[in-house]
Amino acid sequence: MVRAAVQTGPRALEIREFPRPRIGADDGLLRVEACGICGSDVEQYKGHLGDRFTFPLIPGHEPLGIVEEVGENAARRWGVRPGDRVALEIMVPCHSCERCLSGQYLSCGDRQASHGYTPVEREPGLWGGLAEYVYLHPNSILHKVRGDIPAELAVLFNPLGAGVRWACELGGTRLGDTVLILGCGQRGLTSLIAARAAGAGTVIVTGLERDRAKLDLARDFGADHTIVADAEDVVERVADLTGGAGADVVLELTPLAAEPVIDALRAVRHGGRVVLAGLKGDRTVPMDTDLLVNKAITLVGAYGVDARAYGEAIRIIESGRFPLEKMHTRTFELAETARAIETLAGDVPGESAVHVAVRPGG
Repeated sequence: MVRAAVQTGPRALEIREFPRPRIGADDGLLRVEACGICGSDVEQYKGHLGDRFTFPLIPGHEPLGIVEEVGENAARRWGVRPGDRVALEIMVPCHSCERCLSGQYLSCGDRQASHGYTPVEREPGLWGGLAEYVYLHPNSILHKVRGDIPAELAVLFNPLGAGVRWACELGGTRLGDTVLILGCGQRGLTSLIAARAAGAGTVIVTGLERDRAKLDLARDFGADHTIVADAEDVVERVADLTGGAGADVVLELTPLAAEPVIDALRAVRHGGRVVLAGLKGDRTVPMDTDLLVNKAITLVGAYGVDARAYGEAIRIIESGRFPLEKMHTRTFELAETARAIETLAGDVPGESAVHVAVRPGG
């Protein structure tokens, strides 16, 4: 039997046991070393994302683990064997529709499953990373990760992959660019790392007064300037720092907040790019479309992380270039999953966190 944390509804998690899947020639089984927790896990746990999910399900979309079993055909297709450490992508696309064949598999309309979001009623049930084992569907996408990196750091492949995709692929950060990052959570910090790796000339990161420790951490990762958004006017400060030109690239990463979207549009330079990645739940954001037109702004919505971004993120982790150990705050056991999520959310008195992970095996 396999233990897993099962979410049955908003703020409702329990530990259940599932039969260990039988593996055939085309699929596999991943023994989870660690599963990262991020802001979207918090919003899913609290029920802020509406009716997008069917409960019960096993959360956890950032699993890192060891290939425990793999069928002959699957081993050949994935290029892995038992004992290999791999990072697992969220999406399980069909690999055969027009979007998949054109490289846009994140938009696959016939996806087979989503790790961390597929309900347990779908056999064999073990789809999420907050479990001792995750089922590897024949269409799952795996990335090898070097085995000598501590699991708590290697599991940063997902947030760092998001940073690479948002700052570099969607934001188009180039050598010498000024990048403004609204939000200093784990994905704000990983976007900062990605922007630095891409050669950004100046990086500015915002946060709130309560985020002082995270803003200090942003400095450790290479931020040139930090702005306390509830004590300073973000747009005016960016104008001062850029000689009135504005930022070349703006990444809006704040959860459930509308005002930073407006700040992003006002702070970007003429002809610049704004990437929206912070989920707002059911909140409506008033949009000044004249500002978009008159400033010739390119506005991009960020959805998911693709294979290229994951690969670049893993290379950054393996390079040892950045002090990623400063980002990881705490590791929890599987039975402490709810507390792990609440700790990241800042809902546990006396505790604060940038990044937490759950190690199902203890």
